[in-house]
Amino acid sequence: MSKSIPVAVVTGSNKGIGLAIVRALCKQFTGDVYLTARDVERGKEAVAKLQAEGLKPQFHQLDINDLQSIRTLRDFLKEKYGGLNVLINNAGIAFKVEDPTPFPTQAEVSMKTNFFATRNICNELLPLIKPQGRVVNVSSVMSVRALAMCSPELQQKFRSETITEEELVKLMGKFVEDTKKGVHEKEGWPNTAYGVSKIGVTVLSRIQARRLNETRKGDGILLNACCPGWVRTDMAGPKAPKSPDEGAETPVYLALLPPGADGPHGQFVSDKTVQTW
Repeated sequence: MSKSIPVAVVTGSNKGIGLAIVRALCKQFTGDVYLTARDVERGKEAVAKLQAEGLKPQFHQLDINDLQSIRTLRDFLKEKYGGLNVLINNAGIAFKVEDPTPFPTQAEVSMKTNFFATRNICNELLPLIKPQGRVVNVSSVMSVRALAMCSPELQQKFRSETITEEELVKLMGKFVEDTKKGVHEKEGWPNTAYGVSKIGVTVLSRIQARRLNETRKGDGILLNACCPGWVRTDMAGPKAPKSPDEGAETPVYLALLPPGADGPHGQFVSDKTVQTW
């Protein structure tokens, strides 16, 4: 029976913006909403917190850095719901400015989670997206700022309408290698591992949207990258101007674009507005 029930999944949603997105979806999305977390205990605590608010999220374990964990979720969704209606890729990490971790390590770890793990999720779950489905990759305005700090040559590549996923993957790998060799600035990269990893997310979204146009033209699936804004979370700190609930607004707006809407698609969206990439 549950195969006719719409289902939404939010990655990395036991706290911060992810939790706020689940909260909003529980109120606005007609169907089952899955809060996911790497740590089962933390995930269940977060579910209990929302249940105390009178909401009914479901829980499923998901560690985006673990391919087996992604595939377990994939098989569960396929078996129980016959697919997926809404996917919000929110999980991500950022090192604090004062973090003493060496830059090459920051580059490798940021890239592994924010770009490569997000890509793995998309590879496994995008084929499950049902017609009229919505996919939201949570990127950051830092991707736009980091792009502006790249060499003109890199900017051209990242803005290209024809860049392939393979080329993007090579570039993201090259950034990490260049930091290890200590030549990343010489090679035209900015000094922000988080920013470059989020360039990857934004460009990946553009590529994925293009591919959906080619392979599933009539299905009305909309896929976008977005910036939630600077939000008061463990990640961004207490000085940020937006509450997590305010940060959830744009991702939720994109997740709930009405059936039959023809856009935005393949865009970078901030404050519910399409931004120039």
